[in-house]
Amino acid sequence: MMGPSHALSGAAVWLAGSWVAKEFFDYGQSATTIAIGAAVCAGGALLPDLDMSGKVTQNKGGSTVSRSFGVISLFLAEVIEKISLGVYHATKLSKDPDRENGHRTLTHTIPFCLLMGAGATWLCSNYGRWAVMSILFFMFGLALRGLFHNWAKRAGWILVTISSAGAAYFAYTFLPTEHRGYEMIGIAVGVGCFVHLMGDIITRAGVPILWPIPTGKRMWRMIGLPDTISIEAGSKIETRVLSVGFTLISLAAGAGLLTPALMERWKNLNL
Repeated sequence: MMGPSHALSGAAVWLAGSWVAKEFFDYGQSATTIAIGAAVCAGGALLPDLDMSGKVTQNKGGSTVSRSFGVISLFLAEVIEKISLGVYHATKLSKDPDRENGHRTLTHTIPFCLLMGAGATWLCSNYGRWAVMSILFFMFGLALRGLFHNWAKRAGWILVTISSAGAAYFAYTFLPTEHRGYEMIGIAVGVGCFVHLMGDIITRAGVPILWPIPTGKRMWRMIGLPDTISIEAGSKIETRVLSVGFTLISLAAGAGLLTPALMERWKNLNL
């Protein structure tokens, strides 16, 4: 899928999951915490595509996420792509094809999702404020690039960077003081990455979601839907059906989360 759809799917999953947690497990969160989680999950849903590098010296090409912070994120994508390609060649089996780039390899695996989620939690828990703000800054930047793709493209990476920094500082001041707030950031990052995998698995290219479990003589077997029912990236099915569906889920879940609190406040005002 394309970047905007990935970001929307991340936000939709987090909002729907927050509603389920509240309704069925009595796990409540403040409206601000839910919004922060949705934004981080939307950013996390773009994170795996940091393995698609572009023309770093010209600040061109790459994936949606690779252009979030201009040449800096493009350079980071170049490094991650080369690492992914190196891991591919180091672990591939006899029937795995040769590759010239690392896109849809290491960062499109479940171990990567777990590593990102656990790593974010560990950093926040051990390094506190600055780790939290740094992760929020990075994830908010990815979310802005995905959720507000047209605006971000017009505004440019400098304004996106400034907006991300401001949003990260503002969000940090509203996070709950108890340890739970930091852990939820890590969960949101990991869930977002996994949602990305689920989005790509419904395309023809698929993802190596079984890695590092070998299947036959292949380590990097791409798992995806058959051509007859798969989704083509950028197609009308994605932009007009899936994207609209993700938006409706987000709105419905958001309404379900906020309506009880608003009704309670309205009731108190009329007493």
